[in-house]
Amino acid sequence: MNELEELFGLRDRVAIVTGGSRGLGREIALGFARAGADVVIASRKLDSCEEVADEVRTTTSRRALPVACHVGEWDDVDRLVEAAYAEFGTVDVLVNNAGSSPTYDRPSTVTEQLFDRTMAINLKGAYRLTAVVGERMAAGDGGSIINVSSIASEKPTVHEIPYALAKAGLNTLTVAFAHAYGPKVRVNAILPGAFFTDISKAWDMTAFEKQARRYDLKRGAEPIEIVGTALYLASNASSFMTGALLHVDGGAR
Repeated sequence: MNELEELFGLRDRVAIVTGGSRGLGREIALGFARAGADVVIASRKLDSCEEVADEVRTTTSRRALPVACHVGEWDDVDRLVEAAYAEFGTVDVLVNNAGSSPTYDRPSTVTEQLFDRTMAINLKGAYRLTAVVGERMAAGDGGSIINVSSIASEKPTVHEIPYALAKAGLNTLTVAFAHAYGPKVRVNAILPGAFFTDISKAWDMTAFEKQARRYDLKRGAEPIEIVGTALYLASNASSFMTGALLHVDGGAR
């Protein structure tokens, strides 16, 4: 193994990626596998997880475990953790990527069900996973936890208030658990800007292109552009970084 591989490689490490069957999670799972990791791919639909797991196996020869998990349900989260440790014996990297940003007409039309579901998927599940996996990491050889937040947590709009609230909570969770589980566990967050994932299909692209002119890079991002940041935070390259909120937003202003 050369010096670069030692810094950025994930050879023989085990990573859990929630929301790993599509979008940013899929790209992160595949990127980690290319870097040498075995991956646990979790999302609500098992068949979608199995598709990505098959892609991991055939393109990288790494092991992949698909697990159906609704991160808003603590029992599901606990089953995911047990499945990962039963299969691999350890977890070195956890990526809390699962998220949901439901639409609504105006703030007063947000229902209790929508609000609670948004909090559960974006924050509650990440809390439980970080608490349980982080505790095991701290008692063992350590590890890296990566929370996928959003620039909406710092720059919310009227169209995403519950989502922004949940992601702001995820930022707080990041800093708190970095303190709770240091020095053996590092906990950091990525704050993505506009990425062309499934959610972008509902965007008014004319309005978005006008908005993107204010970004320093003048565009949105393809999902694969998240991989370098995730790999950095998962690997030895970021060994002195914890409790950080790292913006990956093209210079959004």
